[in-house]
Amino acid sequence: MESRYNRNVGSRYGSPRAPKEDKIEMIFGSRPILEAMLAGKTLEKIFLQRGSRNSTTDEITDLAKKLDVPVASVPVEKLNNLTRKNHQGAVAFLSAIAYAPLNEIVTSLFEKGKNPLLLILDRITDVRNFGAIARNAECMGVDAIIIPSRGGAQINADAIKTSAGALHLIPVCREPNLKDTLDYLKDYGVQLVACTEKTEQSLADDDVDMVGPTAIIMGSEEDGISPEYLKRADARLRIPLMGQIGSLNVSVATGIILYEAMRQRLKEAKA
Repeated sequence: MESRYNRNVGSRYGSPRAPKEDKIEMIFGSRPILEAMLAGKTLEKIFLQRGSRNSTTDEITDLAKKLDVPVASVPVEKLNNLTRKNHQGAVAFLSAIAYAPLNEIVTSLFEKGKNPLLLILDRITDVRNFGAIARNAECMGVDAIIIPSRGGAQINADAIKTSAGALHLIPVCREPNLKDTLDYLKDYGVQLVACTEKTEQSLADDDVDMVGPTAIIMGSEEDGISPEYLKRADARLRIPLMGQIGSLNVSVATGIILYEAMRQRLKEAKA
């Protein structure tokens, strides 16, 4: 991948560069937020004071929709908790990373003769889980992480730190509609593998081939993969457990299934 896909992209996607200090910049005021977007800055999320609509906030909302930037209408108390500065009813966070265009990544991988290994995260909301997942993904050779533009964890300093810098090394794609994204990947010939407890098929059975183009779907910490995404999966796999606790932390489960994909690919490469 070219280094433009992400800040501080590592050797697998471009020239190695030392990561910058993980400080997430906050922007105050509706006009500075609008100007930041118009200048091409990538925003993680925008908070607007509920009931303070005007022409500038309307412009922010419209432009944010086009750029797939989440906007939340919140009470003034929320803004006051975010900062003690004069926010004038609007606060935004600059993204710690630059998001990658999924279509360019997939096209580039196929053009290079690679079988993509992608990771799709459905509503993973805990930033430390997200960071740990990104670390697992980078170590296991995942080509890109795909997240929804709304309903997922904020990529902040905690996420960057927990990822051990992996979020500076692996492309992250923020998609406005995961359903459309899944359909796009299926049309491209990418197999969708759902890691879920709602199946009898076990990862230990070793009967799902993940050597070919594959996207692994992991669900939220609370209720797993959304039904509309689960029904689009080409295969469903559960991780067998022998203890009394019935489930794993999502970052641990992700590491296990990604290891299986990597194991299969390494075995194929040696054959």
